[in-house]
Order: sequence, then structure tokens, then C-alpha cells
Amino acid sequence: MPQGGKIYFASDLHLGTPDFKSSAAREKLFVQWLDEIKADAAEVFIIGDVFDFWHEYKTVVPRGFVRLQGKLAELCDAGIPVHIFTGNHDLWMFGYFEHELGAKVYTQPIQRTFNGKRFYIGHGDGLGPGDHGYKFIKKVFSNPVCQFLFRWLHPDIGTRIATYFSYESRFGNEGKKKAAEAYTDESREWLVQFCKETLKTEHYDFFVFGHRHLALDIKVGENSRYINTGDWLDFYSYAVYDGTNMELKYYKKSTEPGT
Repeated sequence: MPQGGKIYFASDLHLGTPDFKSSAAREKLFVQWLDEIKADAAEVFIIGDVFDFWHEYKTVVPRGFVRLQGKLAELCDAGIPVHIFTGNHDLWMFGYFEHELGAKVYTQPIQRTFNGKRFYIGHGDGLGPGDHGYKFIKKVFSNPVCQFLFRWLHPDIGTRIATYFSYESRFGNEGKKKAAEAYTDESREWLVQFCKETLKTEHYDFFVFGHRHLALDIKVGENSRYINTGDWLDFYSYAVYDGTNMELKYYKKSTEPGT
């Protein structure tokens, strides 16, 4: 890490839901945050579910959210590495962000070392025990045959269908969804269990995930912590590592002029 540089982590913007107006406001807020951190950002990790739905046809990508794409391209052009992880809502990224913006895209967790500290970084979906239904669905959507068949749908049709089901998965049963996302205790947190199981064979100082929509900082080992970056739907939270300390922080500034 360069002297004075910081590593930033954020996740779960879910741009596109629940509607265009609120998504555009969150996009502007996130772009504002990116603009503020670029002065000391050594690297930026956006660890999944940037969009509530995303699919790249060979010559077509979903419309909208060009402010975010432009800001990410600006960071990349300035020499700041931008890392984007696919999540369970936007796993159909096939090269657009790499070719057009210069970002690096990952479909699986990665391991990195910063200032001697080992990091395990990923979106967090499908890790740990349980969640068998989602793990099956992910295998289906990751299947090249299914992806090929979806491409044959006209974008107006395919995007509308996928957006509907993506919306229903988050808002169709809000009470059930909130109950599933609520934190109870470590024994029911699949990602906590994943971290502890991983530590039996390999040491990491920090596990950094999204997916849970909860800002969490949990000790999972003698010198290991699990950080969940929360989301930009309710928490507007992110994590930052300055080479020594890892912190969860919250960002919420008005995008309205004069306030």
C-alpha cells in the first residue's frame, strides 16, 4: 500500500430497485462518496450487487446509472484499481466493466495481502452451511446453457422478466425478508460459520463480505474479524483499511442543493 493510501470496501447498492427515483438518488450519493475518497484511495472494492439486475448481451447493456459508470472509469483512468465482484443479483457480468471502464471483475472470492494482513474478500452469497435453495439457483443461473437461452430473449422482454423476479425476491415478502436479514446470534450467521471453518486450516486477519445487508464487525478468531459492509439501501455503510486499522463507517449526505 502506498504511504497514506487506504483500501475502501462497499457493497449492495441494488441500483434499479425499488424504483428509478430512489435508485438515482442513491447513485448520486455513492458517486459523491467515490469522489470524496479518490484523494486517498489506494484501491476500491465493490463487493457485489451493484445492480438489482444486470445482464450483458454481446452488444447491449442495461440503460441507466451512467454517472456511476463514468465515476468508476474516472478512478480507473486515474490509476486507482477498482475491483467489482458479482453478487447474486448481478452475476451476469461478462466483460463490459473490464473492457469499457478498466475495472477488474471477479465471480469468486479472492485472497489479498495488505501491509502484512491477509484478507478474504467476496460478496458472501452461497458460502457456509445452509441456503441450499439459493445455491441450487446460482448453479442454474451460472450455467452457460441457461445464459445462452436468456440471450435469445429480446432485451425489452428479458430485462423486464428478470427485473420483476429480482424485485420480488427483495420486496415480494418484505416481512419474511426482513426477518431473514435480522441479526440474531453468531450460531445462525452462515458467514460467521464459514469464517470459523476456514480458520481451522488457514489464517486470515479479515473476512470482508456483503450480501447480508447488515453492517457487522464480529470477532471470529484470536486475531481475525468478519466485516460485513452492510448496504446502500438502509445503512449507507462501508469499510476502510488504512494499513493498520479496519473500520466500519457510515456515509449519508444530502444530494439536494442548498442542504
